[in-house]
Amino acid sequence: MSMFGRVRRSATGFRRSEGGNVAVMFAIAIVPILGFVGAAIDYARANSARTAMQAALDSTALMLSRDASTTSSTDLDKKAQSYFKALYTNHDAQNVLVSATYTSTTTAGSQLVMTASGKLTTDFMKIAGYPTLNFGASTTTVWGNTRLRVALVLDNTGSMSSAGKMDALKTAAKKLIDQLSASAKTTGDVYVSIIPFSKDVNISSIATTSSPWLRWDLWEDAWQSTNGTCSKKDSNNKTIKTEAACVAKKVGGTWTPSPLPAYSTWNGCVTDRDQNYDVQSTPPYAVMATAGASASLATQFPTEQYSSCPQAITPLSYEWSTLKTKIDAMQPSGNTNQGIGLAWGWLSLLQQSPLNAPAEDSNYKYSKVIILLSDGDNTENRFSTSTSTIDKRQKLICDNAKAAGVIVYTIQVNTNNDNTSTVMSYCASSSDNFFSTTSANGIGTAFSSIGNALSKLRLAR
Repeated sequence: MSMFGRVRRSATGFRRSEGGNVAVMFAIAIVPILGFVGAAIDYARANSARTAMQAALDSTALMLSRDASTTSSTDLDKKAQSYFKALYTNHDAQNVLVSATYTSTTTAGSQLVMTASGKLTTDFMKIAGYPTLNFGASTTTVWGNTRLRVALVLDNTGSMSSAGKMDALKTAAKKLIDQLSASAKTTGDVYVSIIPFSKDVNISSIATTSSPWLRWDLWEDAWQSTNGTCSKKDSNNKTIKTEAACVAKKVGGTWTPSPLPAYSTWNGCVTDRDQNYDVQSTPPYAVMATAGASASLATQFPTEQYSSCPQAITPLSYEWSTLKTKIDAMQPSGNTNQGIGLAWGWLSLLQQSPLNAPAEDSNYKYSKVIILLSDGDNTENRFSTSTSTIDKRQKLICDNAKAAGVIVYTIQVNTNNDNTSTVMSYCASSSDNFFSTTSANGIGTAFSSIGNALSKLRLAR
């Protein structure tokens, strides 16, 4: 074979042999491939360490904020190290440093800034000249520039006497008072009002018979229609006890009302205002100048001698022991009108007659909150005994209050395994703000969750 033939055959064989080429190509490519894979692994470790660091830092900041205002800067750093060390258990992190800085101003409130940093030794990236990766996290909590005004609208109807509900409510509400009071760093940070309700609300704590925003015409009508004598007997020769029955066509009697009792016998109950003031926060007399005295009367609060008048309301206060005493005094009786409780809960948050909430400081932000607890359907208001009719009025109250910026929480105590209350679910500001429990024990759980949420409202970020 010629030299040329042997060379050509050798060249053809080399061209067909691919094993060496693959090895060479793989050897060239393996370095960057390993680099990328290794970098991904090292970065994943660093990210895990940083995520855990952020979570521990957030929790540490919340714990420190309780005592930051009364702790020296040296002790604050020591506490920060101690809390953080207990919470941060990532084993890859090295040279971890934590610092905490507390500041407080009248206009901005109190602020705690925490930072943490660390590094980890790389397993793969050190081949490329990066033996360590640095990472860090920070968190800021701000409180004191947001203040809370909370109205507890609590069902005091007869059905609350069953299944241990009233006792559970008292315990849970008092614990919430303690929880809210603990979040107040200075006087006035948190105010709470208590609005017990049945069919009516009792305002004897803020009103006298001479209060100009009360109306007595309905009280007189109600008295005279049920207290008097009829000129005839019924078909069974029994005494007729109401004006309506006496003058009915089948009886045709004449009703003689009994003398009106003195206003001093009034037990403090008021019923719903005229529509549509029953679903609004309009103060009494607000329309007198433009609409006349008759419209002004519609803004006033009708007195009523309701036999199941609940415990009197308590306007906004930070007298915590007094608030808890008022809660203990609640007793279950009467029918259900959630709407009137909501209406007075909303009024208790406003700087206007008749409840005149404390003035607000322009240096602070204010969160206004209503917490409604009830265990049953609406059964009676001034206008109706139809649940659906009463619910429609209640939805309007909730629409108006939420549109005004009020945050609404609702708790349905459903010990009878009834359907979910659509009106209470509707009234809640969000699905997370609606709680339903089938036992009295669940009342405490719901209040605790709401208390935690309200405490976080005082943290800006």
